[in-house]
Amino acid sequence: MSVSTPPPSRATREGRPVPPRRPLRERARLATPRELDAIPWLPSLTPSEREQIVARLQVAEVEAGEHICRVGRAASHWFGVIDGLLKLSEAQASARTSGFNGVASGGWWGESTLLRRETYRHDIQALRHSVVAGLPLEAFEDLLATSIAFNRYLLRQLNERMEQLLAAREMERRNDPDLRVARHLAALFHPQLCPGVAGLLRITQQELGLLVGLSRQRVNEALGRLEADRLIAVAYGGVRVLELERLRQYPDVLPPSG
Repeated sequence: MSVSTPPPSRATREGRPVPPRRPLRERARLATPRELDAIPWLPSLTPSEREQIVARLQVAEVEAGEHICRVGRAASHWFGVIDGLLKLSEAQASARTSGFNGVASGGWWGESTLLRRETYRHDIQALRHSVVAGLPLEAFEDLLATSIAFNRYLLRQLNERMEQLLAAREMERRNDPDLRVARHLAALFHPQLCPGVAGLLRITQQELGLLVGLSRQRVNEALGRLEADRLIAVAYGGVRVLELERLRQYPDVLPPSG
């Protein structure tokens, strides 16, 4: 993939130690109009619901390697990605796959944890500079109690997550590196779960390798095969998907002849 690794921060380039970051809560702010436009479920709310929720939404910028939440902590927010790329990691004690572990622009996660009032089941970490939004638990529950449109959105969200869980079980069983890359890319282009990606997924080989658990070299080989099968196009800055449905079913659907 002709994508370069993101440059180091200015503090690193100048040889100075990077100062410790303030806690995420201290950096939280209200969302800008442009950031609000990137939240896929806001348009379904009534004007009065939207006004109340916008006042309670919080947005923060996070850097590569920074955690948004950790396993075992009490769930306090429903999180979404305004722009960027995050990785979900299970607790070390768990060896089972619980689903695809990347969240790209437009994706929201953690609703099932909030519904059950559980602790977080994943570490959520930024793979690059990202803008993350959080809706407090109390506001999330208020929407559940009052908004039919929001409940419909969550039902679609949960249904798609179940489909991803089944696909992840199959991926785990087959243990095919090319399959892993194909299915993870398809998940990051999911129109319901990552609607902000649109036509181009900005991602490097290194970032994709971190998501799928493969080396950069092995990811490069898989991308080459998928491109040869006309499922994706590797572009400067990321990847474009040419055949999303076929990518989801890879390798069971053969490429067209000619």
